[in-house]
Amino acid sequence: MIIINVKENESIDRALKRFKKKFERTGVLKELRARQAYMKPSVANRAQRIKAAYKEKMYANENY
Repeated sequence: MIIINVKENESIDRALKRFKKKFERTGVLKELRARQAYMKPSVANRAQRIKAAYKEKMYANENY
C-alpha cells in the first residue's frame, strides 16, 4: 500500500504528482499489463533476445 503524507500548505496537485511518481516506481501497472495475456517462456526468451540484439545494434550505430 502506498502512503503519501500531505504536508501543510501543500497543494493537492503536488501531492497527487508525488503519488503518481511513487506508484509508477512500484511497477504495478507494468506487471498488470504483463499478466493480461500469458506468454510462453520460449516466446518471452525469444522476444528478450530480439530486444537485446536491437539495443546492441543501436548502440553500435551510435558509436560509429
